[in-house]
Amino acid sequence: MRHKIVGKRLSRSKDQRRALRRTMVNQLFTHERIRTTHAKAMAIRGQAERLITLAKRGNAAGDEKMVHARRLAAARMDNPEMVRKLFDDIAPRYENRAGGYTRVLKLGPRYGDSAEMVILELIEE
Repeated sequence: MRHKIVGKRLSRSKDQRRALRRTMVNQLFTHERIRTTHAKAMAIRGQAERLITLAKRGNAAGDEKMVHARRLAAARMDNPEMVRKLFDDIAPRYENRAGGYTRVLKLGPRYGDSAEMVILELIEE
């Protein structure tokens, strides 16, 4: 039984799941729209929204707390340029929004294996 176990396994080991999440969140922030399977989109959606909220709160808090928030975001993302883009471009865009920064649009099944495909995108504001 999987009582009190959080997150989806995605048929991968722990390190592979972590690398997949980091890569996909970086791609989402880079392109602001990615095409992926429904399961992967749901697995990274929460992490992406938490990072945007962290960036929003860090920008609003001031200098010392902003540095701390940037370090926390850098620990969860691989690319320092993406951390800069998150704090300077993406977070100010959602300054007046309480949450729900991403949208999932269903595309239908993939031809090869009938996996449900979706587009995960950042909401324009």
